[in-house]
Amino acid sequence: MAELLRGAPVANAIIDSCAGRSRALADAGVAPTLAVVRVGERPDDLSYERGLLKRAERAGVTVRRVVLAEDCSQADLMRAVADINADASAHGCLMFRPLPAHLDERAVAAALAPSKDVDCLTPASLAHVFSGAGAGFAPCTAEAVVRVLGHYGVPLAGADVTVVGRSLVIGRPVAMLLQRADATVTMCHSKTADLARRCREADVLVVAVGHARAIGADALRAGQVVVDVGINWDGEAQRLVGDVDERAADAVAAALTPVPGGVGAVTTAVLMDHVVTAAERTVGPKADGAGAYRARRAQASAF
Repeated sequence: MAELLRGAPVANAIIDSCAGRSRALADAGVAPTLAVVRVGERPDDLSYERGLLKRAERAGVTVRRVVLAEDCSQADLMRAVADINADASAHGCLMFRPLPAHLDERAVAAALAPSKDVDCLTPASLAHVFSGAGAGFAPCTAEAVVRVLGHYGVPLAGADVTVVGRSLVIGRPVAMLLQRADATVTMCHSKTADLARRCREADVLVVAVGHARAIGADALRAGQVVVDVGINWDGEAQRLVGDVDERAADAVAAALTPVPGGVGAVTTAVLMDHVVTAAERTVGPKADGAGAYRARRAQASAF
């Protein structure tokens, strides 16, 4: 039976760190603040928002909601982004996606200030992920994968890692983050020849394809660490399932992230960490209270 790499302990550690850092920022007169832009009333957006608010409260992060009607114009949305850009007290911006079809998501991404992009929406943030230069943030889910592996002490340096999925939200960014950790990364996708063999060759298998149980027993081998990023609704079973056949993985893998309760549980915690980091970047050497902040930040880190 595989060891379950549960997300809750990872998320709790991140949130506890954020809370200490937020208290240190408060001494410098800074309240880490996230602007959340939501268009419409999609049930999945509302559910995520409720969970986000709870995590933010624990992390010491203030959340400002900007809610627009589903039939809002592009100009309405661009004004909302411009207002967030101009608001020095807003350190990060999260936009629920996908946007309604009549809205131009690329234009919105280009308009958001990269310094406030805490979930890798802007081209500048993507460039940071791929080049390592600049001060952008990786997509929260992609970073959550690496955080989970790090928390449980999974060796990455020199490890053979296969990433299945090539989206700009998870697949390609997580491959770059894993390479930064000195893993040898193979990227696979729907056109990969003999996908099962390439999956079996991996020491660590990361799957993010968005299809329930797309990876089965033929793609798994004994001793692997399997990170299942997918979350899908199984209508027949009436429950959430991942992209990996959990029974097959549990039978042979050394370790496995559960669905739900694995990577997804860490994503919002990473978002909070990004917001606090963005707020910390505003406390420069000349800012009022910066010295006190640095002292408190050191105490929080030592703890």
